[in-house]
Amino acid sequence: MYRGRLERDLRVWTEKGLIDRATAGRLLADYDQRDSSFSLGRVLMVIAALLLGGAVLLLIAANWEVIPRVARLVGIVALIWSAHLAAGLLRNRGALRLSEAVLVAGVLFFGGAIALVGQMYHLSGDATEAALAWFAGATIAALLYRSVAATAVCGFLAFLVAGVEWSGTFGVEDRLLLWLMPAMALVVIGLVRFTGASRARHLAYLLMMAWVLLLYGEYESPPMALAIAGIGGACYLLATLRGSPLRPLAASAGAAPAFYAFSLLLIGLAILHLETNSVGERLLLGIAVLAAAIAAIALSGRDNGAVRYLAYAAFAAEVLYLAAETLGSILGTSGFFLISGLVVAAIAWIVIRLERRLAVRTNLETGQ
Repeated sequence: MYRGRLERDLRVWTEKGLIDRATAGRLLADYDQRDSSFSLGRVLMVIAALLLGGAVLLLIAANWEVIPRVARLVGIVALIWSAHLAAGLLRNRGALRLSEAVLVAGVLFFGGAIALVGQMYHLSGDATEAALAWFAGATIAALLYRSVAATAVCGFLAFLVAGVEWSGTFGVEDRLLLWLMPAMALVVIGLVRFTGASRARHLAYLLMMAWVLLLYGEYESPPMALAIAGIGGACYLLATLRGSPLRPLAASAGAAPAFYAFSLLLIGLAILHLETNSVGERLLLGIAVLAAAIAAIALSGRDNGAVRYLAYAAFAAEVLYLAAETLGSILGTSGFFLISGLVVAAIAWIVIRLERRLAVRTNLETGQ
């Protein structure tokens, strides 16, 4: 998506004479050569590695009883080591994409080996311990090879560990998930920083969002919802305010920290909407949502498009909700549609004016 926008911008700048065609071509080629740029071939190669790894594991499982026990163990170890050694050799030769695909297959072999060896020797333990061992193995592989693909696999395995533990306990009664989910999110964030797997950071943020929702499900109450909103608001301010010591760190991670923190604030306020019954409390919450949306547009409207559009959506949804709770019940259905149309038109006018003001500010600061 970004490449298409970049290509269109370069074409416009070339037509306006701001840059020449040769420079535009070099800029686009430089973006295509970056490891972070999207590559369909890389995605297909990883999918092929997953399919081939699954086929090998299914073939072994189908003939499991025929193979002698010692041969099983030696074959599993040899399969894992051969995949990791091949990934290292390919990386040294410069075949990074193929190396990533083979490494993903090796991580998959390791996970299958945990299940097969546990079944073969009737090892004690539960599914959570097995999933954690798989996550730990994938983490080590990502560190040793500084692998972007293995980091993404770690992010998905973190969800697997959390899902297995939750399905086994149907809650957080044993308190394991209370610290396990944020700990795995920190591990994934550390791997993202170390390997440069920028897209994998979304998995860590989504895991933390799931952890927050799990906490609310376990301790369902208005104070918990208020705490979620407060933590989200505090994290958003730490990520966006110019005087914040964490702002440079958040800015280096792009738009994601501010976006997910603002999303957490809105989730907490939305839960409070569901928890309240009186019209006065809902009106007060509505004012808080509108104030939060306006503050987000003021703080991040120019530099963070994700936060800006989320704030637009929250502002529009809250205005329509307040209209439905107040004017809609008084004027009836036709009156509500009339008021809603006028409100949406007013919101559209405000958004257009804000976009123009943000564009003017950007042009003034860039000297155009």
